[in-house]
Amino acid sequence: MAGRDRRVALALAHGGGLVAGAVLDAVLGDPRRWHPVAGFGRAAAALEQRLYAPDRRAGVGFAAIAVGAPVAFATAATAATRHHPWVRAGLVAATTWIVLGGTSLRREATVLADELERGDLPAARERLPHLCGRDPSTLDEEGLSRATIESVAENSSDAEVAPLVWGALAGLPGLVGYRAVNTLDAMVGHRSTRYRRFGTAAARLDDAANLVPARLTAALTALVAPLAGGSRSAAVRTWLRDGARHPSPNSGQCEAAMAGALGVRLGGRNVYEGRVEDRPTLGDGRSPKPVDIRRATRISAAVGAAALMLCAGHVLARPARRALLRRASRR
Repeated sequence: MAGRDRRVALALAHGGGLVAGAVLDAVLGDPRRWHPVAGFGRAAAALEQRLYAPDRRAGVGFAAIAVGAPVAFATAATAATRHHPWVRAGLVAATTWIVLGGTSLRREATVLADELERGDLPAARERLPHLCGRDPSTLDEEGLSRATIESVAENSSDAEVAPLVWGALAGLPGLVGYRAVNTLDAMVGHRSTRYRRFGTAAARLDDAANLVPARLTAALTALVAPLAGGSRSAAVRTWLRDGARHPSPNSGQCEAAMAGALGVRLGGRNVYEGRVEDRPTLGDGRSPKPVDIRRATRISAAVGAAALMLCAGHVLARPARRALLRRASRR
């Protein structure tokens, strides 16, 4: 196969694999058994036991090994399939399905909304840990709705847009590397006594990896807001005004845009195991209700679809861009 033909075939395999993986996630959700991300988490936990020390240097070594090993494996797989587009397509599709989590996120949020609408607060409180690490024991309908919407907004980036962006930019290594970074942040990146220093490297890596995807998620949230009866202008205004008020440099972008799109207030006091956070208010609308969870899931699904079109289009247009650049350089 000639060089140009191979590049076109690999671009088709790459873009087609991203689309196929997203379709698998939409139809099947997360793998029910033997999830590779869970296996990675167990391996990372075992590595942590060997490398842990209450300082940042140990955390840097831990993050380097835990992220570098799967990225090296994915890089080797990319090299091994450079002459086999169909194999590359299958690998990209399977990996995309594994690292995406948008469908399962929205299903969990919808079930929680059902429980709230039935007035079953105990069941809704029991469901919330499937979505976030907040202590649900004292949350009422408003608090549970707010926590769920915030999780849907944040994870629209973490579980959908960011993996697609990194998959489009860096192929298999991008898909695998992003999910490794994001998983490590969930494991050791929070500000507990144990991880305050050890988890710094993982937390900063995650911040960097989500810098662009979070803002793309916010922009797409504003774009698709009318699909859930929301306002584009309110989403943009709230995003630009309140996005930087959140303690996370990325989560606030997504949550503020969602608050504006839904016309609700997010933020406030969050209780986690062993700590309390008082976060600034995002948005100036009414208090969130269970119906707003359903509206948030519609926005999240539309954001994921728009991100997929952008990312797959970027990959599929790559050979044409290279040809144009080559012709321009000859002039």
